[in-house]
Amino acid sequence: MKNYAVLTGDIINFTQLSNNTRQSLIEETRRLIKSWVKIPGDAEIFRGDSYQLIFNDIEKALKRSIQLICWFKKYPDHEEGWLLSTRISVGIGKVAYKGKSVLDSDGEAFHQSGRSFDKMNKDDLLTISSDNKEINEQIAIILIFINLIISQWTVGQAEVIYLYEEGYTQQKMAEKLGIRQGAVNNRLRVAKWKEVEKGINYISSLLKQS
Repeated sequence: MKNYAVLTGDIINFTQLSNNTRQSLIEETRRLIKSWVKIPGDAEIFRGDSYQLIFNDIEKALKRSIQLICWFKKYPDHEEGWLLSTRISVGIGKVAYKGKSVLDSDGEAFHQSGRSFDKMNKDDLLTISSDNKEINEQIAIILIFINLIISQWTVGQAEVIYLYEEGYTQQKMAEKLGIRQGAVNNRLRVAKWKEVEKGINYISSLLKQS
């Protein structure tokens, strides 16, 4: 049986937003995550500020995790002054049962995702775990540094990294955001994106071996 990746997350500072902003954010986030999956039930929002997705491609799951972190960071409510973020736990493993939605399903990937989410430190934005203890230990060390970096991303940096993961060139990013290409390159450099990308790609290769 192949391994799946289950993402479990919640939105940081969600309750500080106004009712209208919360509603808009949830509606837009629901549309976003459902556009990433072939089966609508494979991406759901629950308890208002929490969400869960399942992917059969580990590399894609890690890419979407980074995009979700960027999605919430670049969704500030300027009037209310709250900068949003998210915590995401990625669980890798088998799926024993798939129900009508990801919330009705079960298996090791779900258990790994849920248990790791419950153990996340307050400052952690991303955790990734499998049933391989040795690989988990390697991943945990890498994520210490990745979490330190991504927790400091600004709205502008999150914007370009989100588009980068969508396959945009720097020129296309500049056109979409109305800035110069040099500014795009500077945002990626200051965000240490190359270093983060190398770390995520290495984690992906480790998980594919497990």
